Amino acid sequence: MPEPLITVYTDGAASGNPGPGGYGIILQQGEHFKELSAGYRHTTNNRMELLAVIVALEALKQPNSKVQVYTDSKYVADAVEKGWVFQWEMRNFKKKKNPDLWQRFLAVYRRHQVKFIWIKGHADHPMNERCDRLAVEASRQTPLLIDEVYEALNKQDESNLF
Repeated sequence: MPEPLITVYTDGAASGNPGPGGYGIILQQGEHFKELSAGYRHTTNNRMELLAVIVALEALKQPNSKVQVYTDSKYVADAVEKGWVFQWEMRNFKKKKNPDLWQRFLAVYRRHQVKFIWIKGHADHPMNERCDRLAVEASRQTPLLIDEVYEALNKQDESNLF
């Protein structure tokens, strides 16, 4: 009996980019659905897009699951499907943004069989639209979580301005 496919839809959002942000996730296996979301007080759209995929894959209980991830993020889909992230890893993510999340992603990505499918955002794809609503709603919740790595790096950058 073939292992059932898990379908994942993800989206990330940030207002101001950087600014308050959030992610939305839908996990689907057969007729079973699960939605996940969270909001952060200061982050970027790309961090939320990537974090959505990470959290979705971390939520899977069975190792070596077959997973199709639908995302409207070229940043995430192309990095994986075109092999860029593996080159970045070999170079220790030198001069690349979000190395903390990419390292976390690779750890969970390697536990499963994952294929990325890019879909155009805001093109009336029902699951993508739902993930977008989840992400935006999460970014407006209180209290918002703290994206500690991003805020620490951002604070360090700001201290270099003066």
